[in-house]
Amino acid sequence: MKARLLAVALLAALALAGAMVYGLNHLDEAAPTQSAAATSPAMVERGAYLARAGNCMGCHTQRGGAPYAGGRALPTPFGDVFAPNLTPDPATGLGQWTSNDFWAALHNGRSKDGRLLTPAFPYTNYALVTREDADALFAYLQSLPAVAQANRAHELRFPYNTQPAMAVWRALYFRPAVFKPDAGRSAEWNRGAYLTQGLGHCNACHAPRNSLGATPAATDFSGGMLAPLAWYAPSLHDPAEAGVADWPAQDLRQWLKTGSSASSSALGPMGEVILGSTQYLNETDLAAMATYLQSLPQHAAAKSTQRRPEPALRELGKALYADHCARCHGEQGEGVKAAYPALAGSRSVQMQNPANLLRIIQRGGFAPATAGNPRPYGMPPFAGILSDTEQAALASFVRNAWGNQAADVRPLDVLQLKTQRVN
Repeated sequence: MKARLLAVALLAALALAGAMVYGLNHLDEAAPTQSAAATSPAMVERGAYLARAGNCMGCHTQRGGAPYAGGRALPTPFGDVFAPNLTPDPATGLGQWTSNDFWAALHNGRSKDGRLLTPAFPYTNYALVTREDADALFAYLQSLPAVAQANRAHELRFPYNTQPAMAVWRALYFRPAVFKPDAGRSAEWNRGAYLTQGLGHCNACHAPRNSLGATPAATDFSGGMLAPLAWYAPSLHDPAEAGVADWPAQDLRQWLKTGSSASSSALGPMGEVILGSTQYLNETDLAAMATYLQSLPQHAAAKSTQRRPEPALRELGKALYADHCARCHGEQGEGVKAAYPALAGSRSVQMQNPANLLRIIQRGGFAPATAGNPRPYGMPPFAGILSDTEQAALASFVRNAWGNQAADVRPLDVLQLKTQRVN
């Protein structure tokens, strides 16, 4: 809380300087001059594929709304951001935009009128996208049916809702740069890096954020708390969290394609990514992403001080597990192959941060229904059945049964997770 107040004070103090130095209409990067190639059906088709790779529809479509027409609320620690209309409606969408305008948004984080866009739109990643891919994306968006749906104003707190604050943030944390292949790596590795760091914007979730919401770098995947959603995006560098360096490559490709592998199912926000994005990637790109992800440096995260075990809490959890969980997950947490994941030895269960385990207990576990796994098994929610103490007890038991070893979860942990959650 102190850090956040300090950040507000800093932004307020720098806002005037930001406005003077970076003026609201001052372009700190050269304006793009390259024009798009003539639009063709192949270009539109390519753009549609790239839009899937970036999961653009996931943010720019509200539940029950027209595709890409915007309106979905994106909760942040600074207030809600509402995704804009990307359809070619001339009044409320991109109908009056040019390919240069779209490139400026992706590469420079600026709207058609010169406004600085909020970094909730991950232009820190999208800046890596090539001009050719940006033009293809724009061609696809222009081919969509126009939907007249006015954009909703963001609901950010002061000073985060000001253009000077955006200018300061950019001065501190943003430098546009198109992806540059690593000459020492294979073409497959570079393709995977391009997709993961750029359009896939994977570290927008899988990286820690500072008090102003900035991530360290597009190559940092050391894990981050999605505070408004109360989910934790685990570290891809940590073998004990979500590192995949030792996975069989085929298993990783299958997981990205179907949301399920022999040892893991994708749940929560990652399930949404697979549902709307990676299941549609071709085998070449899936292999490239797998190659890149498996090359990430592996190192264990620092461990916090171990809590003193609470035997009474675990005993309560043992009884709750027998009543509510053993029928599917097995008396020894062994699970059922291709149906119910094993809890014994599970990384997700034993992660230092228990947020995801608690969220699954509360909301249930539902893998994405993909073409490769059209009828996944699911787990019902228990938030309306188990109290905070019972949720903590159940989590503590499964984190320490059948050879698992992790810190107990306290009722206060459950309460804190509930209070930070937006939806």
